[in-house]
Amino acid sequence: MRNRRNPYPVDPDLDAHVPRQRRELSGAPWAVLGVVAAGGALGALARYGAGLAVPRVAGGEVQATLAVNVSGCLLIGALMVVVTEARAGGRLLRPFLGTGVAGGYTTFSAHVGQFRELLQSGAAAPALAYLAGTLFLALAAVWLGVAVTRRVLRVRIAGEREVRQ
Repeated sequence: MRNRRNPYPVDPDLDAHVPRQRRELSGAPWAVLGVVAAGGALGALARYGAGLAVPRVAGGEVQATLAVNVSGCLLIGALMVVVTEARAGGRLLRPFLGTGVAGGYTTFSAHVGQFRELLQSGAAAPALAYLAGTLFLALAAVWLGVAVTRRVLRVRIAGEREVRQ
């Protein structure tokens, strides 16, 4: 994403109002672009592999896209807790894992295209169910990823405190 104040491509998830995230803009913006591209390539390869793993049946593309998007949202929730709460400090880790890997893995553009195809074929009810179901499941997956990861981190930190005492 480009703007007048910063002509370099940056992580679109970056919030320039947060000082720690704003630091990603300083130094070498091309490093951010590089890690996003590398992560995106890995994520896209993982999505391709997931697509191959789903058996080819009628409507299988919708099921594969739903599985990829929901599992990607679960991954995003978990990764963002780890990157922002447990391992804060690696300035390239969040763009690599969040925007790159998770962004390359998920495919909401395919979801929208499949929704449109269902709608245009006259299957309005399945199309709307697919649209709403994906939204609900994706948001629930993010919530689950965040909640489970925070719980695991709390248990781990409590265990480390017991070992020290």
